Amino acid sequence: MGSPGLSREELERYDRQIRIPEIGLEGQLKLKEARAVVIGLGGLGCPIAMYLASAGIGHLRLIDKGRVEEGNLNRQVLYREQDVGRHKAILAAERIRELNPHVEVEPVVEEVSEDNVEGLLEGADVALDGLDNWHTRLIVNRACVKLGIPFIHAGVKGFYGQVMTILPGKGPCLRCLLRATPPEEPVVPIVGATAAVLASIQALEAIKLITGLGEPLVGRLLVFDGLKMRFEELLVSRRPDCPVCGGLS
Repeated sequence: MGSPGLSREELERYDRQIRIPEIGLEGQLKLKEARAVVIGLGGLGCPIAMYLASAGIGHLRLIDKGRVEEGNLNRQVLYREQDVGRHKAILAAERIRELNPHVEVEPVVEEVSEDNVEGLLEGADVALDGLDNWHTRLIVNRACVKLGIPFIHAGVKGFYGQVMTILPGKGPCLRCLLRATPPEEPVVPIVGATAAVLASIQALEAIKLITGLGEPLVGRLLVFDGLKMRFEELLVSRRPDCPVCGGLS
């Protein structure tokens, strides 16, 4: 026998999580009913998807237009050498279903643009940034603010990374942080474990938002220095003149 909304198999699978008093059965049901969108299935997106699926997020939409390349394999932990040339979104969905068959997974092989972003975010309770370029991040940021969808941003390079949670109308957005769009790098150098650290924080932020627990990284940019093994917190203020969120009440 299970409990209302959770099967016996799910109760066993999530037992250690349900035992956390702040989560319990109620929190686990919230996770099961939640819909998360992971945009980009690289060094950040792979562990994000794995940890959200492991936690029991009920529906995952996995978005990436790319195919697996040999140079991805140092950090994109859902893929294998024999996967080179296959679409990341399709492969990631297959691996996530193997990891947790109780999660509904929706792969999307598309490039995010101004024209399709709102449709790709439709129905989401939270969106997570697994991207590797600022142009697309800012497109997603604008759409999430417009639609009122929480957006969990992260960026990584080498041994360094940053993460911040955007709650539209309750704190600054990504454009408040970035007055100008940073220059793009054609190839971003990265240690795989750095991406895993930041992705784990993103997944935890999503779990907290869905269950209503704890204090999210709203108005706070968490900066990670893996060489010194140090986290620093920078306060980020909402800009009244922000072209994206400045008009929100």
